[in-house]
Amino acid sequence: MLQTNLLHTNSHARSVARVLAVVFVLNVVVALAKLLWGIMSQSMSMSADGMHSLIDSLGNVVGLIGIFIAGRPADSTHPYGHSKFELFASLVIGCFLIIAAFEVGSGAIERIFSGVYVATITPMSYTVMGITLVVNLCVTTYERKCAKRFSSSILAADAMHTLSDVLTSIGVIVGLVLVQAGFPIADPIMALVVTVFIVISAISVFRSSLRPLSDHSQIPKERILEMAKGIPGVVDVHAVRSRGTEAEVYCDLHLLVDPQMTVLEAHRLGDKLESKLKDAFPSLVEVLVHVEPYGYDDDVL
Repeated sequence: MLQTNLLHTNSHARSVARVLAVVFVLNVVVALAKLLWGIMSQSMSMSADGMHSLIDSLGNVVGLIGIFIAGRPADSTHPYGHSKFELFASLVIGCFLIIAAFEVGSGAIERIFSGVYVATITPMSYTVMGITLVVNLCVTTYERKCAKRFSSSILAADAMHTLSDVLTSIGVIVGLVLVQAGFPIADPIMALVVTVFIVISAISVFRSSLRPLSDHSQIPKERILEMAKGIPGVVDVHAVRSRGTEAEVYCDLHLLVDPQMTVLEAHRLGDKLESKLKDAFPSLVEVLVHVEPYGYDDDVL
């Protein structure tokens, strides 16, 4: 069983790492295109969007490091494995988002109060934004599918990050149109809109990562009770708990059986329940079953 769990962990890490590597390359290309042309055309909103994409790239690097550590097998100091390092990597991505929001937002506010608007909009501006928008849309769709397939918190966080890039790119394009229409202030205003989307993304990343880190229940207790009581010989079940990441869930429970049942029979009953739960929940890597005689009172000696 331990060997199976190790293979599951290593396979998960490799699969997620491959996705992050592909996304990293695409994010670097997108970031450089928007950032460089934004600087050349002095468009603050394009530069801000490029900065946002650059943070995406840094997030991919952090994700690769996190998933590398998370893929390490359990040891004496981490008997439950290292899977939560994937969540720590997600939190780092969230921190990068907050830093990016501060940089972009403060720059936009400074530009608005200074009243200096120097953005130059050309057909190339729309071309760069249009191409990068399509790339980002493909990337976020790809990552969301892989996040569900591999039950990966880091991919889900990065997909949310890239989705905010899609939304902000649309806003930037609207801003470019408004600047050409004679409203130059639209450029820093859209940079502020980008800031809002970045903050929303950061909040979403923090929320999705902190739930498993705080040992939030991963499997509905009612489902476990229903499945356990459906096994002949199980009188009752209580003290049901589950925790872990989406990819690696741990569960423990107390199994109440007939006091006259032999140890061997009770053990087999526990094995049957463990097998049934793992079939129903593929991410469940360990079930700890504590057998108790039904009606026994711990206070009575």
